[in-house]
Amino acid sequence: MLTRRLVVCLDVDEGRVRKGVAFRGLRDVGDPPTLARRYEAAGADEIVFLDVGATVASRETLLDTVRRTAATLSIPLTVGGGVRSADDAARTLRAGADKIAVNSAAVARPALIAECAARFGAQCVVASIDARRVGDDWRVVTHGGRRDTPLDARAWALECERLGAGEILLTSIDRDGARDGYDLALTREVAASVSIPIVASGGAGTPAHVAAVLLDTGADAALVAGILHDGVTSVGEIKRALRRAGLAVRMTA
Repeated sequence: MLTRRLVVCLDVDEGRVRKGVAFRGLRDVGDPPTLARRYEAAGADEIVFLDVGATVASRETLLDTVRRTAATLSIPLTVGGGVRSADDAARTLRAGADKIAVNSAAVARPALIAECAARFGAQCVVASIDARRVGDDWRVVTHGGRRDTPLDARAWALECERLGAGEILLTSIDRDGARDGYDLALTREVAASVSIPIVASGGAGTPAHVAAVLLDTGADAALVAGILHDGVTSVGEIKRALRRAGLAVRMTA
């Protein structure tokens, strides 16, 4: 049975982990290396480090903070935010990332995905897709949910796969931080459109929400953030819920 992954997200701004709702109203929740180390010890399978201010401020990723975070980890670390070129990706990987996530820059210039995949391998390239529901469809949004695009999320996911992305991090902007469950329909539609792994993101409020998105959509992994930062639940509680639901997960000793 395929082991499902529980991924913990650290949204980082000015060197601190912050969390809000629909990417707005960010509040300070801690130090990235400290939280990363804590979540690995608790049993997280991977950490995603998103520099949420880099694209909006048109600056590079905070690589010193990436280095300090990577130094604490033995599990995979994905870093996104501010990666605009293959050279940016190289610097991020040298700083300790195992994978790089590209979002706004890839929408602006899709060849970025192909360039990174050719240089570092598809396994290093994550296409981060933020989507908002518009009628019966989902449209890609960029710049932390601030800019709308005409791109259909399903079609863009398929194009990202064609260009060489090895994984998709799919976030529902509508559900982000709301804690009322993942957008199961969005996740199901995108997962059915591609053959590469999908990490579902946006909306986790309970361990049952995490189990639902992994049971019902074809997602390979689920991303959580705020409910862990605020102590609503724990990595261990989520993993136990997934196991009770019949899902294969890695358990810590």
